[in-house]
Amino acid sequence: MASTSAYTQWASLPDDEITTNYVETTLSAVPDDLWVAAAACLDRAVNNTEVQESLLKLGISRTERVIQRCQDTLASEETEAPDTIHNSLVEYFVNSPIDARLCNIRSILLQRLDRLNTYVEMEKSALESGDTGVEDDVDEWEDDPWADGTAGSSTSTTDTRTKSSPQLPVSLSSFLLGDIVRLACELASLEAFSALHILFKRHGPVLWPFRFVILENIPEHIHPSLYNFLLPSYSPATNSEPTMISEPWRMQPDFVEARQCQSALQESNLALDQVHTVDGVGYEAHHLLLSDDELSTWYKNRVNRVIHSSGMIDIALAIVQHGASQGIPGLDELGEELSLLSRLVYDAPQADEMDDDWTLARWYSLEPLAVVHAYLAHSTPGSLAEDISRLVMPYLYVLEARAERAGSPDPSLPTRILYEYILSAPLEKAAVIFEASKPTLPPAQRLIRDDEDIARLALACLYGSDSLDEWSTMSRIFECLPAWDISRDDDNDEDVADTTVASLGTFVKPSIMHPCSTPSELLILFKPLSLSSLSRALDILDVHLESGEIFSRWSVPAPLRWFLQSNGDINEQRSWANRMARRAGGQQDQLNTQEDWEWLLEDMLKLTGKGDNGLKGAFGLLSRDEVTRIFLSGLLSTGKFDIAKAILRSPRNKIDLDANTIEDICISCFHELYDNASSGNYKIGDMKLAYDCLDIPRSSNRLVKEKQFVEATSRISSFNVQSRPGIPISPIEIRLTKDRLSLISRVLSSNNDAYKHTEVILDLSYKLGFAEDVVAEVKVLAMLADTALQAEDFERAYENSERMVDIVFKLRASSELDADDPRIHEVTEVCWIACFQLGRQPEFEELGKRMLLLGRALELCPAEKLHDVLTAWQRLENEDIQNREERMTHRRSGTAAVSSPRKLVDSSLPINVASTLRARLQDFHMPSPPLLSTPDAAALASRTFKSVAANFPFGHRGRSQLSETDDTGSHRSTSTRRTEGEDVSAHATRVLSKGIGWLIGADEE
Repeated sequence: MASTSAYTQWASLPDDEITTNYVETTLSAVPDDLWVAAAACLDRAVNNTEVQESLLKLGISRTERVIQRCQDTLASEETEAPDTIHNSLVEYFVNSPIDARLCNIRSILLQRLDRLNTYVEMEKSALESGDTGVEDDVDEWEDDPWADGTAGSSTSTTDTRTKSSPQLPVSLSSFLLGDIVRLACELASLEAFSALHILFKRHGPVLWPFRFVILENIPEHIHPSLYNFLLPSYSPATNSEPTMISEPWRMQPDFVEARQCQSALQESNLALDQVHTVDGVGYEAHHLLLSDDELSTWYKNRVNRVIHSSGMIDIALAIVQHGASQGIPGLDELGEELSLLSRLVYDAPQADEMDDDWTLARWYSLEPLAVVHAYLAHSTPGSLAEDISRLVMPYLYVLEARAERAGSPDPSLPTRILYEYILSAPLEKAAVIFEASKPTLPPAQRLIRDDEDIARLALACLYGSDSLDEWSTMSRIFECLPAWDISRDDDNDEDVADTTVASLGTFVKPSIMHPCSTPSELLILFKPLSLSSLSRALDILDVHLESGEIFSRWSVPAPLRWFLQSNGDINEQRSWANRMARRAGGQQDQLNTQEDWEWLLEDMLKLTGKGDNGLKGAFGLLSRDEVTRIFLSGLLSTGKFDIAKAILRSPRNKIDLDANTIEDICISCFHELYDNASSGNYKIGDMKLAYDCLDIPRSSNRLVKEKQFVEATSRISSFNVQSRPGIPISPIEIRLTKDRLSLISRVLSSNNDAYKHTEVILDLSYKLGFAEDVVAEVKVLAMLADTALQAEDFERAYENSERMVDIVFKLRASSELDADDPRIHEVTEVCWIACFQLGRQPEFEELGKRMLLLGRALELCPAEKLHDVLTAWQRLENEDIQNREERMTHRRSGTAAVSSPRKLVDSSLPINVASTLRARLQDFHMPSPPLLSTPDAAALASRTFKSVAANFPFGHRGRSQLSETDDTGSHRSTSTRRTEGEDVSAHATRVLSKGIGWLIGADEE
């Protein structure tokens, strides 16, 4: 009853109410060993270490008698053979299952007691070091106003643990019942290394096969010094991993823990107690010791995993350093690489936001030059020299040492890679390196210690650069170069200089296969140069730098290699001089005064001369006169004519050019401005600049003609002449027109009233370049007359025809011209056709003027055209006779004559014209035969006129159809005449021509 009551009370008692006093008084009094050991001690696992210890000790003490019985049984066998002992135990356990169960319980309780002692030690260690693996909970307020008043008052009087003891990341009950390997992995992941160390020390034999599993649970970012007790080491004696030394709680195992007893218990086929997981189930175990190669591989894999997961190179390096300190082979080179990589990641300057993901694979893939670039990628000019000394040079020396260890020593490797970096670095960084290598510095402080190497590197860097705006940096580099005191022969020096410049120019000249020379390629060219040639190359560099600064000053920078390329190319120099004169002038905020332009001229002239070292400047192939002409052209192209006049007329005039040359330059600039003008109005835009440009030199006939042509262009534009429908004619079209008289025709065609302004049109022709051209004047008058005729303005047409006739007769009467002069024939042809065209128009009611015009046509036309003119004359004569008869009839009848709308021929035809006509007719013996009255004669005259005047297309406005007068004075339509059969018309023409030919004395076939 007592035991039943105690069991019931024990089963209903909560874990937190169990006290050591209850264990010592109540449980100890229960006589049933199995119940106490199994129900009370084995089935209960509390979190109070003192209570748990009392339970475990009580349970173990209740199993002491069964151990004695087992030993007595074995003693009765009187044998020490293992098999006999094993069989005896199996038989005993089968016959005494309670004792077998007690033995099993004892082994479990002993393990729990060991774990309890370990847990207590872990707590003590955590209290001393503060390492619990978890963050300490924030202390609650003692007077928390939100508390319910029960939490603080429910403290068990049986809980004797110190409240200040820090809690481990695992509870005592879990620690006692859990898989110890899993517990170790949990402590490793929670970084509770002090507890983990104690766990390995006390339970090493169990945990050691799973050491690598536990290591994998340690976060990769943790420094290895915190868990170095767990990292594998190396034993040179065995050339493998040594066995871990542990300190178990019990040096001698208990009877029930012996192998024979445990084996007997397993073979007794009894249902034994298993209240916790078998240690290590589900984890990969490594019972064998790792060899040296396996250890090296493990460390390398660990390093790769650390870098891949966390990117912490310093942690990886610390792991390798620990392995190397343990003597593990094959880690020295890895440690060396990680040390260099660590310098790159942690010691080298970095960007504000580091986005580089460095891994060993990436590091191994880099060439040495790429590594140097990575070291110095974010170095500033102020830190570059120091970064090279503390980061780059140690790396290069490591490479040299490796090459030597590999059996292929390369003493030049550090300098070679450093030179490659300098050649590929920006000029600003290169300048810093050259400044840290000045010959004036102590050798130990110089990055580059060879003076000739400095010179070659500088030449290669500068001539291989494409920079256009770093002239101050280039000058800094030049100032760092050595100056050798070398005696030279002048002639030989000049030859060496020319040869050096020529060879450099050929080398850097771009081609399709080799568009640009790199600094590395140029260094190859400079390497074989002797000290003397190298010094001369520096003299050349000095001249080129000065020229480059001048170019940059005037906004026409060129890469330094251009000065080599253009050294023997006069066209390239001329092109750049033009660019300099024009682009510098285009900087409106730069050249606004006479002094500025004079300064530009001084610099341009300076580039044509030779320096003290006998080397030519950038324009050395151009003469001073040519450069001055280029300068003046550039000045004029900007339109700053006031400055140009001031310079040309200044007492200190630096433009040493004759008047004709200045005039040529001004006219050339005028043509450029004229051709670029978008409007012909010479009051605005480029046309105004072109017009004003002609006022710069002293006036001359040539300049006056050009100005008149500008005025003519402006006037043509004012008449809205179009090149295509809707598009006004441009100035350049006007200037490129070969037959400028056609421009007059286009003016007359494009404006209905233009023909009325005879003097304006004539003045326009004069300004177009025909001021003293009589032929052109006659043609213009003919165009005016034809345009007036088209507009049926017969009076103006007559006036222009009379004016044309006067000019022709004066020209024919001139003693200065020969009668066979082609100009006389040309103006005569134009004149008689114009007179004939107007004289034969029936709508022109001034009969006298028409007869006068036809008379002029008869007088001027060639003999083969007389029959055409006489036909028209016959019609007018018949009309005149009819008018006379009508007047006489009215006079005889006494009736007042009605005024005829047409004037009589004798009242309008001048005596000289009539006598001339009479004389020509008498010479030809022509009494005006009726045969000449054919209407086709007028058409023939019209075609003849058009063929002669083909060079000046008249306007085609006015009447759409003209009428002609037949022999009786009546009118017939020309369209009717055109509908006659071709055979009749052709036959009449042949008969008429044959008759006229006979009349004028032509040879008859």
